[in-house]
Amino acid sequence: MSIAPSIAIPAPRTRFNALPLYIGLFCLLWSFAFVAGKIGVTDCPPLILLAARFSLAGILILGASAFRRDAWRLTWREVAIFAILGVANNALYLGLGYTGLKSVSAGLGGLIVSANPVFTAALAALFLGEFMTWRKVLGLLLGIVGVGFIVWHRMSVGTDSLHGILFTLASLASIVAGTILFKLFAPRGSLWIGNGIQNLAAGIVLTPIALTFADASAIVPSARLALAFAYLVLGGSILAYLLWFHLLKVCGATAASAYHFLMPPLGMFFAWLVLGEHVAFRDMLGIVPVALGIYLVTRPAVSRGSKA
Repeated sequence: MSIAPSIAIPAPRTRFNALPLYIGLFCLLWSFAFVAGKIGVTDCPPLILLAARFSLAGILILGASAFRRDAWRLTWREVAIFAILGVANNALYLGLGYTGLKSVSAGLGGLIVSANPVFTAALAALFLGEFMTWRKVLGLLLGIVGVGFIVWHRMSVGTDSLHGILFTLASLASIVAGTILFKLFAPRGSLWIGNGIQNLAAGIVLTPIALTFADASAIVPSARLALAFAYLVLGGSILAYLLWFHLLKVCGATAASAYHFLMPPLGMFFAWLVLGEHVAFRDMLGIVPVALGIYLVTRPAVSRGSKA
């Protein structure tokens, strides 16, 4: 009896899921930007720093697009939407936030902005029709508890200014509005070109304000300022924002913004590592409910026909 030769059947290729990589890279870039921003505003007035950052980032992005001859598929409506988003997500959010960083620690600044998911979830349910399940509600509440615990402890130390905290809260309101506007209007076309329009629009808005109210003589040229500025342009304005808007498209507004709950521990770690900011054990205790809140908010819903 002849035996037929066995034929090896190749295993089906599993598609690589790059989403966790994008999320991790975004969290690292975004959280370290608070440290780079703190270094930058120490040696340069915030408005001048941001006007130069946004203008250069916009020129680099749109210049690279023109060099590569990328197809321009944006309507004038979409250009206007990206410009409005640039004012909300760049000029207002970071203009107010960097002003706050003059008298607020980098760790606390990142912590306050991490409350983004709380307000985004409520507004997304109201304006975008995103469902607020009990799991999301519980996760967001845990996130509030963890963030609030760390805020209470940091405020009890008395090292952060109320004036700076108010500016940071206004910064938080701006990025929440920008997140909702992006999902509400859903501009199509290249996110790369759209990000360039946002940066350039923010630079155009901030430049006359910076020239009017900021003091250029207060700039202290230094190597650390140059490195911080380079990081803010390349890592912050270009790569981090490109990842952020990609996450908004792939995930819901609530789930995408929930990753901001990762910013307090990462921001505090980088602030301790680079700036030497004090991190107490009580601060670390607040990370536990924050991490659990992220899991509950971003966990995909389980269908009734599948096992949990």
